[in-house]
Amino acid sequence: MTTEMDIGVAGLGVMGRNLALNISDKGFSLAVYNRHSDPVKAFAAHAQGREVAACTTVEEFTRSLKRPRKILMLVKAGIGVENTIAALKPHLQEGDILVDAGNEHFAVTERRERELSAAGIRYFGMGVSGGELGARNGPSMMPGGERAAYEALAPILTKIAAQHADGPCVAYMGPGGAGHYVKMIHNGIEYGDMQLIAEAYDVLKTIGGLSNDELAEAFSAWNEGELESYLVQITAHIFTVRDPEGQGQLLDAILDASSMKGTGTWTVEDAASLNAAIPTIASAVDARVLSSDKAGRLRIAKILAGPDPKDAGRVLAGFDRKALIDAVRDALYASKLCSYAQGMNLLRLASRERKWNLDLPEIARIWQDGCIIRARLLSRIKAAFAGDPELPNLLLDPSLAKDLAGRQTGWRKVVALAAEAGIPTLATSASLSYYDTLRRERLPANLVQAQRDFFGAHTYKRLDREGDFHTDWSATS
Repeated sequence: MTTEMDIGVAGLGVMGRNLALNISDKGFSLAVYNRHSDPVKAFAAHAQGREVAACTTVEEFTRSLKRPRKILMLVKAGIGVENTIAALKPHLQEGDILVDAGNEHFAVTERRERELSAAGIRYFGMGVSGGELGARNGPSMMPGGERAAYEALAPILTKIAAQHADGPCVAYMGPGGAGHYVKMIHNGIEYGDMQLIAEAYDVLKTIGGLSNDELAEAFSAWNEGELESYLVQITAHIFTVRDPEGQGQLLDAILDASSMKGTGTWTVEDAASLNAAIPTIASAVDARVLSSDKAGRLRIAKILAGPDPKDAGRVLAGFDRKALIDAVRDALYASKLCSYAQGMNLLRLASRERKWNLDLPEIARIWQDGCIIRARLLSRIKAAFAGDPELPNLLLDPSLAKDLAGRQTGWRKVVALAAEAGIPTLATSASLSYYDTLRRERLPANLVQAQRDFFGAHTYKRLDREGDFHTDWSATS
């Protein structure tokens, strides 16, 4: 067997198999390995005629790679990665590059980097977005670690990435866990975007009475304009798919209980540690948690009072369906912008705290294609941060601020209609409240500070003088 393969892929699940084929398509020689041999044999049969070494042992796999070895791991996060590292490490040498291309917590990536650097192994954490099709045809990739290691990987990564007019959708993110962190925030924005779309669907269906065919038409039209994005595009398609196991559309037969793998929760946890407000993203995580207890909701629905969903359409009263569709479009666009603003602000704060020097325009650029949150809006986000690298919040970009101002009427109308009809809009409402909180010159936080000082002597500051103050509130009237 040749010992001069350009790169290795360890893990031949859906992502690993498709990324390996993508690498092979681009003219690179490839070694593949999987802990169980059946996927290796299946890949070898599929890849006949390609320059591929299909390896069933770690020894064979590592021996087939040219030095310094470049290995992409696409295995389950946590114990799966730990076991793969343990199997590979005895066969690696100083200067070899080991890349975790799955979803992993950035702090875990940094711990592994420290441990492996002691043996001279260059460990890299790389976020990969785009799902199965992205891996096969070109994903968006967010690598982080040693800069020199990235330069060694770049000739391959730039070829297998999604290709946009602005360039390949891959770029060096920064040291340590920066790559996995950026992917984590990508996923947090994705959580927000998906929940906002789900709420738009609920309002149009429950209040507007739109059929799935009418919803498909509305979302398809939106995807021709400013809301053009991968998620809006696939949503329009989902509405049209017939149920292969029964009558009607498949969507109506799917259990209304969402699941998640952890990246959204990690995003919320880190935002809290950095004192960053991400209410849209946090509400999307809450919405998944609440939805997951279907049995509990069925019990509670019989106890807690509220408007009857069957009467939801009555709240329109003089507000026709065309106007509702337009209002929901405006609410979705404005709320989506808030989700991106919160994610980009979290990147900014994390970069400053951890000295990563994240390039926000470049991050927006590589998200323009290949990834799940790719959208027309990202070109404007890239331009906003390129025009003002010190922009403290995306919503302060003059062009985007003007967009939001022009969509307030529809945005507020949708939130009000949903509340009147008893339809939960956790993320849409949180987005509007985020916007309103940012623009308020005075908030009721003065009362919160007074309460904290009352029960805990935490002190407060005054508007009219400097310093910290404490009052014995019980003794004062």
